[in-house]
Amino acid sequence: MPPERKSVYVTHGIAERLLEPITREFKMTSFGGQGLVPREELLRQLRHVDGLLGRATIDEELLNAAPKLRVVSNIAVGYDNVDLEAATRWGVLITNTPGVLSDAVADLTMALILQMSRRLPEAVRFVTEQRWGKVGEALELGVDLNGRTLTIVGMGRIGQVVAQRAIAFGMRVVYYDVRGEVETELPLEPMASLDYALAEADFLSLHTNLTPGSRHLIGDEQLAAMKPTAYLINTARGTIIDQAALCRALSDGRIAGAALDVLEDEPPSPDDPILRLPNVIITPHIGSATHETRSAMVELAVRNLIACLNGEPCPNVVNPADRTA
Repeated sequence: MPPERKSVYVTHGIAERLLEPITREFKMTSFGGQGLVPREELLRQLRHVDGLLGRATIDEELLNAAPKLRVVSNIAVGYDNVDLEAATRWGVLITNTPGVLSDAVADLTMALILQMSRRLPEAVRFVTEQRWGKVGEALELGVDLNGRTLTIVGMGRIGQVVAQRAIAFGMRVVYYDVRGEVETELPLEPMASLDYALAEADFLSLHTNLTPGSRHLIGDEQLAAMKPTAYLINTARGTIIDQAALCRALSDGRIAGAALDVLEDEPPSPDDPILRLPNVIITPHIGSATHETRSAMVELAVRNLIACLNGEPCPNVVNPADRTA
């Protein structure tokens, strides 16, 4: 009698063509509703599942509810949604999708820099509010990027791709990375400390991983080290910034503005003060939101899942699980 096929659960709607490699080898069930599967439904579905594909909060409760689970294939680069210590203790492999979204996130980062430098949201409102041509109405001037300094915090894959784009715009690029100086052929200037890097910034872009050490890396003290004309861009993780401190700095004019693709709470509460600030651009966590990038992320996550369930080497495992599938 042939062995029972392993089973996989998918947390949200994904194009069938991208899931075909899974269905050829394993039994697959997926959430049929809108968005991500509700927590209660996920816990119920995972009782007899070997692999999980998608994105979910992986904690002790979930692992306890899924005794057969051997791999969680995260469709993301970050894995702050996972309790890695608990997953390792339960022998569950956690994988991610590095590399494939660098261009998309870098493009969004530059788009946000350009929007702020040329005050594009204000310019759009200037027209839609029918202020164009009115006596006494004038649009605030923007700034040139050529010759301005971009400070990048976290010079990994995404940071380096952002640097390439910024250099093409004639910007000077300095960086701070906890690993120290990074090997690259790009004309970048490493900074000895975060404070030095912040003080140089006309634009500050965050691309560091979220770790216990980087949570609230940017707070009152760091914002005070920046120029009052500087802009902050975050396309990494929301909790790298102390959002309350950022609101204070923006309200007091201690920095000129911020563009945020990520927030501490997503989605934000309707009464979150960050939503009421006129010098803030907020986008709904769309760093990887292109057809090409999302497809590439799923394809890599599927390969990760299949390799782990088949006991094959998987280069994108982020935890040393005690046992493999």
